[in-house]
Amino acid sequence: MDATKTVAHKSKIWPVVNYAFGNFGHSALSMMFGTYFMVYVTTAMFTGVSKSQATKSIAMITGLIFVLRILEIFIDPIIGNIVDNTNTRWGRFKPWLIIAGTVSALLLIVLMSGIFGLSRSNTTWFMILFIPIFTIFDIFYSFRDVSYWGMIPALSEDSHERSIFTAAGNFTGFGQNIVTMTIVPVVTYVTYLATGQHNEGQAGWTTFGIIIAVVAIICSFIVALGTHEKHNVLRNAAKDKTSLKDMFWALAHNDQMLWTALPYLVYGFGNAATAGLMFYMFKYVMDKPGLFWIAGLIPTVAGFFTSPLYPIINKWVTRKTIYAVSMCAMILAYIILIVSTDNLIMVMTALVLYYVPQGFIFMAVILTLTDTIEYGQLKNGTRSEAVTLAIRPMLDKMSSAISNGVVGWVAVAAGMTGTATAASITAGGISLFKAVAFWAGLIVHILALLIYVFKVKISEKKHAEIVEELQKKLGAENVN
Repeated sequence: MDATKTVAHKSKIWPVVNYAFGNFGHSALSMMFGTYFMVYVTTAMFTGVSKSQATKSIAMITGLIFVLRILEIFIDPIIGNIVDNTNTRWGRFKPWLIIAGTVSALLLIVLMSGIFGLSRSNTTWFMILFIPIFTIFDIFYSFRDVSYWGMIPALSEDSHERSIFTAAGNFTGFGQNIVTMTIVPVVTYVTYLATGQHNEGQAGWTTFGIIIAVVAIICSFIVALGTHEKHNVLRNAAKDKTSLKDMFWALAHNDQMLWTALPYLVYGFGNAATAGLMFYMFKYVMDKPGLFWIAGLIPTVAGFFTSPLYPIINKWVTRKTIYAVSMCAMILAYIILIVSTDNLIMVMTALVLYYVPQGFIFMAVILTLTDTIEYGQLKNGTRSEAVTLAIRPMLDKMSSAISNGVVGWVAVAAGMTGTATAASITAGGISLFKAVAFWAGLIVHILALLIYVFKVKISEKKHAEIVEELQKKLGAENVN
């Protein structure tokens, strides 16, 4: 009996561990592209090009990325529908994890190389090739992202078990923080080896992109080969292919999914802009670029505690309460950063309040979205796993588009590009930076808190009731 229990325990642990590995590489790739690609564009991509041409190219890339990402947002539900309608011997999600994970990682290398140096040697051809390469990268990145988080309802129908898988995936999200901690020293070191200069040059950025791509590919294979989809009455009842018309109708009529998505989108706008400008705060406002690694250390350490603690805390405290308290902490962080960016202790305190709650917020939102799958199935008769969970990466993409656009615009408008230093930034430039990075973030975080608290009704208890009602309904239909 003891041996049987041990085997059963291990059989439950390993899928969780393997699933967790998947987000380490993916979160690192996401951070590399979503946050630091624009840093690379504004500081190294056009090295050697005249200042006027570099400024024009940066502005053009900023605009192109913004427009392309907004257009591709509407593709994400279609991607989710394609994944939902996938039927292979390996399951619904694994083929996309491997194929899309590999393609997106390889294209990241191409982008981080300035399309093999064309950004410096031939700007015209660079711009012509950038649009299709970026678009293909973004589509395959979305397939990988949707497939990864879309697996959760396929791994379990129990809300608590889902929280464990989600916590595991979110736990290894510290891959993005590892990027923040290591990107400056690694890029600078490799650039020094290649050129003898102590700065963040092209050689360093390309090498770092290769490292992240390799890790992302390995992690995609681990999660694809190490997890197993469950087949139960809820999933078996939804095996028929869903048309795009039915998919959009189901999404539009899932009010709780929409109310959960809205505050996350609003929160994401402010959070993405702030995160994207954090490097600029250390380099151009505080004049302490060497301490930027702290902005990666704090969320890394926090991630080791927040994700494992969430399922434990959630046994005693509702996720709505967890969400509200976490948002209040971030709001306080914004207030501190607005008041003082010249006091290192105050800045560090603000960063703790800013980064630590993010894991709890992510967990609360994605678990609420996951539970709206059964809500939608009961209300509309349509079960859309990947489509529903495609909403979250779609919202992240919208936030990233805003972030890339805002970061590029602020960097140019405030003079934080090329060889600029903290001493060359004007008081007007600092004021513009704070208005976008902190004041705007504060306002949208308050708005997101109010929407979630007052409009989201899907709680853990409510979800359990929905699952029970669904099982009775489907069981009765099978009997008939």
